[in-house]
Order: sequence, then C-alpha cells, then structure tokens
Amino acid sequence: MDLFPFNDFALGEHSIVEDFAALNNGVGAIIIGHHVGVGISNTIIGPVTLGNYVMLAQNIVLSGLNHGYEDITLPPRVQKVITKQITVMDNVWIGANSVITAGVIIGKHAVIGAGSVVTKDIPEYSVAVGNPARVIKKYNFETGTWEKV
Repeated sequence: MDLFPFNDFALGEHSIVEDFAALNNGVGAIIIGHHVGVGISNTIIGPVTLGNYVMLAQNIVLSGLNHGYEDITLPPRVQKVITKQITVMDNVWIGANSVITAGVIIGKHAVIGAGSVVTKDIPEYSVAVGNPARVIKKYNFETGTWEKV
C-alpha cells in the first residue's frame, strides 16, 4: 500500500484488501466503507470513495488520476496531474478486469460486467457492460424484475 500521511485513507469495519492489491492516496483520498471486498490485484488510485458492501472482483483499476498532455513541448510525465473523484455507491458489484475512469459515479446496487471500461456515470439499480460500458438492464421496482433497456 502506498499510503501517504497528507491525504486521507480509511478502511471500514469488516472490509478486506486481498493480496497484490495496490492502493495509492498520493494524489487523493481513498475512503472504503464497511463490508467491502477489494479483490486480488486491484489498483486503486485516489481520489476514490467506495460505499458499503461494495464487491470488487480481480484485476480492477479505479484511477482518479490523469496526466496532462496538451503541451507538446513537454512529455506527459512532467505535465500537470489532473484528478477527478470516483464514487462507487453502496451495494455495487464490479466484475473482473474492469476499469473505472476518473470522475465516474456508479450508483447504488449497480453491476458492472467483467472487462468493462466505465467512462461515464452509471445509474443506480442498473447493469452496465462493454467498452465503453453501457447500461443493458435496469431494475423495475413496479414489477420487481431486472429488465433489458
């Protein structure tokens, strides 16, 4: 874990971080709620907030960090660092090998299919898949079923 004292890090009760995961709060806080599972080989670069009962499978990247590239006289490595908060709400399940990009909000009880690249907000109670991820199902509270969109 690359945890720096100048940015917040919190790991809620009954939460776990499995082997080979990398957590880095150098450019923004990492806040992990209670009963969260951070899977094997996940990478989390702040600013990232995970709600309660979030389930992250294996090899997932959540990165709130980007590098500038606009100035062609400088390599991107030395240009400004740009951060945007990633927020994953309660009860979310993110499938293996997914990437969650800077600035994204994933709504409550959403499911992200394995291998997805999430570049835009995902509404609550929905299933999103693909690259870029798109919503394919939503929960209908009137019928009590998950319906294709």
